[in-house]
Amino acid sequence: MNTTIDLRSDTVTRPTAAMRAVMAEAPVGDDVFGDDPTVNKLEQKVADLLGKETALYVPSGTMSNQLAVNIHTQPGDELLCDLNCHIYNYEAGGPAVLSGVTCRTLDGDYGILDLSQLEDKIRNPDDPHLVKTRLVCLENTHNRGGGRIYPIEKIEAISQWARKAGLIMHLDGARLWNAIVATGISARAWAKHFDTVSVCFSKGLGAPVGSALAGPKAMIAKARRQRKLFGGGMRQAGIIAAACIHALDHHVERLADDHRNAQIIAQAIADTPGLHLEPPEVDTNLVWFRLDPHVGTAKDITARLKQQGILVHAAGPQKIRACTHLDVSKAQAERAAETLRQVVTKPVAV
Repeated sequence: MNTTIDLRSDTVTRPTAAMRAVMAEAPVGDDVFGDDPTVNKLEQKVADLLGKETALYVPSGTMSNQLAVNIHTQPGDELLCDLNCHIYNYEAGGPAVLSGVTCRTLDGDYGILDLSQLEDKIRNPDDPHLVKTRLVCLENTHNRGGGRIYPIEKIEAISQWARKAGLIMHLDGARLWNAIVATGISARAWAKHFDTVSVCFSKGLGAPVGSALAGPKAMIAKARRQRKLFGGGMRQAGIIAAACIHALDHHVERLADDHRNAQIIAQAIADTPGLHLEPPEVDTNLVWFRLDPHVGTAKDITARLKQQGILVHAAGPQKIRACTHLDVSKAQAERAAETLRQVVTKPVAV
């Protein structure tokens, strides 16, 4: 029996037995031809949840976000985003490589931008020297912001400003489900402030593959064509889409368990000298923390934790991320918390 507790990411979740069963029985067709009934069912379900006209199933959140950038812009345009957002940091330069778009980054408060940071950032569209400001991308919850939930009043203010200014709004909602469960604010209430929304099924929801991009029919039709160009056209994808439907039906509300388990680990960090939560409050299932130099480096601590059967992610020279998810129980979170205390406070043998 594997006793390792994997807190590196919520992407490490594995399909449950019930999920595997529905995958095995899923009716399928050729999705490129639009003939896969299970994919079609998933896309309609996501569109209904988010209050959008339609949705498109894609292999990954990166593809979903990059399709959104591509369909909303022209080469030479600019998007506005937080300095630490996923689109800018973790998608291999996609806006520039795939769409010829530059990113103008703004330093948010643990990923959260305020309208005041954006109001003077629209470039003069009549000046031929300048890129055209076209798109605003926000992330909720915010990964590098420590799983922070974007205050909906800030989103509303930014959205109202953007629409008056003729800008387009896109949400990287890879962990939007966590924000929904933590706040009680519905998917539609979050999504109404954006032209397009990307959501993910392979993180906390526990499906093996997939994200979806939701929005207006004309935009999603364009995204479907670009999905083919990007290499994302899938055939009998209903097998994996069935897992996503099962996840939406059975794994959303249980995200509250992940949030509670994250608090167990966060408390251990807050109580341990030399460790500092960043941000100080943990909103959802992501726990980011900084190490004082005398404690050791992130590489040192992750290696020592691995020896004790705890896997975490070294996110910088002195920074570590731990992530709770479907495959981590309360007892395992408690064990991880206690192991972390011991590893950090125990002197290193010389």
